Amino acid sequence: MKKPAIVVPEGCREVLLHACCAPCSSAIVEWLVQHDVRPTIFYYNPNIWPREEYDIRKNESKRHAESLGLTWIDGDYDHDGWRQDVCGLEGEPERGRRCELCFTLRLTAAARKTRELGLHYFTTTLASSRWKSLEQIERAGRLAEQAVPDTAFWAQNWRKGGLYERRNELLKEFGFYNQQYCGCEFSQRKE
Repeated sequence: MKKPAIVVPEGCREVLLHACCAPCSSAIVEWLVQHDVRPTIFYYNPNIWPREEYDIRKNESKRHAESLGLTWIDGDYDHDGWRQDVCGLEGEPERGRRCELCFTLRLTAAARKTRELGLHYFTTTLASSRWKSLEQIERAGRLAEQAVPDTAFWAQNWRKGGLYERRNELLKEFGFYNQQYCGCEFSQRKE
């Protein structure tokens, strides 16, 4: 018998979903709701640059959550602090040490918000991107849950179960802005 692509952790009826953008969260949110798991959307992405790009993605994420009647939380923008945290790693390649540190910083903030809200589980849309390392994301999530007691990281490959394809359908259906880079100025493609 084939194992299901996505399995809800036992007892999970609510989850904090760290969201990087509306396109990446759309199919995940739809799946969660269809499986009786209520997501709270936490938009925390101090890596995104420039500020205009951050605001576009933030507003799209908020618009999506509000259209579904879901709670949406702004994690605030501290790009200068993020730059200090990744100082010395600017030249790292994609999927390098800078990315893993960035994931850890963002998921630790998500774990803190999870505990603050009285929730237990948190997960991330980062695991929906084919450009990201699932191993790095899982390590970052495990570090975050260790740093914040009484939280549990729902490590999930959100590309499976047709969700990547559904993401692309929902992108068109909602008319989402679809960015062409992860958000960090060091990840922008050189022309």
